[in-house]
Amino acid sequence: MDFTLPESAQAVRRGIADICSRYDMDYWQRCESEKRWPEEVWAELAKGGWLGLAVPEEYGGAGQGLLELAVATETLSASGSAGGSAFMYVLTPGFGALTLARHGSAEQKAALLPKLATGEIETCFALTEPDAGSNSLAISTFARRDGDDFVVNGQKIWITGVQRAAWMLLVTRTIPAAQAKPRSDGLTVFLVNVPEAVAAGRLSYRPIPKMGANTTPSNMVFIDDLRLPASSVVGEVDRGVAVLWDVLNPERILLAASALGGAEVALRVGVDYAKQREVFGRPIGANQAIAFPLAQVKAKIELARLMLYKAAWSFDNRLPCGTEANIAKLTASQAAWEAADAAFQTHGGMAYSLEYPVARLLADARIGRIAPVTEELLLNYLATQVLGLPRSF
Repeated sequence: MDFTLPESAQAVRRGIADICSRYDMDYWQRCESEKRWPEEVWAELAKGGWLGLAVPEEYGGAGQGLLELAVATETLSASGSAGGSAFMYVLTPGFGALTLARHGSAEQKAALLPKLATGEIETCFALTEPDAGSNSLAISTFARRDGDDFVVNGQKIWITGVQRAAWMLLVTRTIPAAQAKPRSDGLTVFLVNVPEAVAAGRLSYRPIPKMGANTTPSNMVFIDDLRLPASSVVGEVDRGVAVLWDVLNPERILLAASALGGAEVALRVGVDYAKQREVFGRPIGANQAIAFPLAQVKAKIELARLMLYKAAWSFDNRLPCGTEANIAKLTASQAAWEAADAAFQTHGGMAYSLEYPVARLLADARIGRIAPVTEELLLNYLATQVLGLPRSF
């Protein structure tokens, strides 16, 4: 058993770290406070080819996999961006390139993958709905067949990145949930040209004010009689669950990577302050009440990293990875929260000062325990699907 990262992933780590070395914590603080996309970093990632990691070589990409995307996300997050980095790799390299490389038609791949590889176009993903929440099979956005087209109506919530996206991967019902046997049947994924749909008045969105991760807006999305050709289907009609799982598992893995990097940032901030801050004639890090929580976080980060890499490796090798993805997401998010909380406690009253990055790190870390799936549902999956405990419903 070899725990050494392949050279491809190590090269990604070096390349992303080199870019990140030019952007300090203050840069990421400004992006968050100004609620703006990190354009400068995005441009460097695009120029260096780091956005096309998962795009096959024949379409201008690097032909790598989810492991390399996870390492890129983790490295970017650990540089100081924390949660702000997640969307840079989840929205377009993850939702867009990775999904189309596996499930796109020949025409979809030829049209979009080269532009996704260069960052010329960006994507977003629309699944969650106000009434369905984490119960993805209960969505009601419906695509009705009309000749060679589909007409879509519905509503989505917490859809991030619509403002920048050229294309949206939209998850719909083509068989109502109550009629689907099994319930996972009747899902269909479409590619939607966002600017065209907005210009036609068939798609609109409204940003949701939120406490963190403000470098990318999250939105309510409204879809009214949106007509889509059959050629816009990703995968098969009514069999979209196969596409969905290949979106949701990578999403959890990449968000776990972002959380893990955020945990590293928070730990570094806490440790640095514990070394420098002196009270009663000695650095506060000499006190076990300060040192031990930070040491615990370090242990949890390393454990979460092992599962993160295993989950990504399993996906790349087309092995079952749902359990690994859920465990990676659960443990990395918990490590991020505990790291941010320990850094906050280490700073004491100064943690409330926006002069320090602790408040941003705490807000970003808290997201991971509820999104894109709650900690309770991850635990429920492990309890029922892995341990075989009886279901509560």
